[in-house]
Amino acid sequence: MGIKSKIFELIAEVFSQEVTTVLVAGLPIFELRLAIPVGILHFRMPWLQAFLLSLFGNMLVIVPLLLFFKYFFHKLEYVPIAGKFFKWWFVRVERKSQMVRRWGFWGLAFFVSIPLPGTGAWTGAVAATLIEMRMLKASLAISVGVLIAGIIITILSLAVPGMFLVLLKFVQ
Repeated sequence: MGIKSKIFELIAEVFSQEVTTVLVAGLPIFELRLAIPVGILHFRMPWLQAFLLSLFGNMLVIVPLLLFFKYFFHKLEYVPIAGKFFKWWFVRVERKSQMVRRWGFWGLAFFVSIPLPGTGAWTGAVAATLIEMRMLKASLAISVGVLIAGIIITILSLAVPGMFLVLLKFVQ
């Protein structure tokens, strides 16, 4: 059993299905890309409920992340043990953030909307911090991207559930 599975099991044991969906949507790596399929396919929630809970959970972290990265971004690389991860992550995001630099608001919204791991609200907050985008503009762009990603993931969860069942194996 992997670390992701253990994290999910711990959350699901302690909280209701609804709260679990919100919390999973707010976690890095998981975000709503996993929370929506979990809500629809694992918890058997109505799609709209899973979508709205996941959207709420993913958007809930945007402003705190932007504030956190604004004030602690350059210090994170020097944190024992985790510093190597942050340095690796920041370099990776820097390479991907050229689109965000070029297109600004819409570049960030598009980047966050791509429903693949490593392109969600958490990475969008890092990209916005790297290019020094203003907080309100970054928050709105990331929110637009999260909304679009949520729509895409919801449609895919309903239209091609088998694709997500492989992803959800670790939570069953």
